[in-house]
Amino acid sequence: MTMTEKFKIILKYIKDMSSETPDVETFISTGNHLNKYQLDIDIKSLAIKNKMIQVDLTLKYLNKDSEVKRSHFEIVYAAVVKIDEAIKDKKELEKIILCDVPNAIYPDLEKSFLDMMHNSGHPNVKLEKKIDFTKLYSEKFN
Repeated sequence: MTMTEKFKIILKYIKDMSSETPDVETFISTGNHLNKYQLDIDIKSLAIKNKMIQVDLTLKYLNKDSEVKRSHFEIVYAAVVKIDEAIKDKKELEKIILCDVPNAIYPDLEKSFLDMMHNSGHPNVKLEKKIDFTKLYSEKFN
């Protein structure tokens, strides 16, 4: 495994995956309203010993319209990374956790998410645009 500048991904895995469609009416309603579903992303981190951090990237596909029957789709993708010993700056560490690690693991998360959606009976679901964590990070903190 190569050291990606400031961190190394030790392992990554699907921590939780959920596709909930309680009945056939909900399945049909979901299919009819997929254009109203939106991605929601959350990043959590947990310090583990020895300069290691677990980063959990949660992707939810939601329809906020409570008038229609809707399904729930969610995946939590986890990565454990080892941070370079030289990194002491809190801002730099924050950028690694909120930006660099998510950018590195997002392709795997996206593939797992789309596989789940397609296997849940929605083969036409595509994610139109890649999520740019660098852009999200700079919008939030600059």
